[in-house]
Amino acid sequence: MTSEEIQELNAARESLVKRRREMTRQISEAPLPSVDLAEELTKILIAIEAVDRALNEAGHPYMSQGVVDQLTRDS
Repeated sequence: MTSEEIQELNAARESLVKRRREMTRQISEAPLPSVDLAEELTKILIAIEAVDRALNEAGHPYMSQGVVDQLTRDS
């Protein structure tokens, strides 16, 4: 897998995580969240897991910028 493909997967993951945050906020604020929202959230979680697997298989597991910064400071 090329470095460009790795970057694309990381960008896709970050986009999915933003959507996950938005959906969880919607669900938490709704007095009676819809089943459709829960089903969409499930699909997003599955997609994040798939991207994580692809990154792992390519030998580039996802690490948040916070983790990268911490590892850099500890080195």
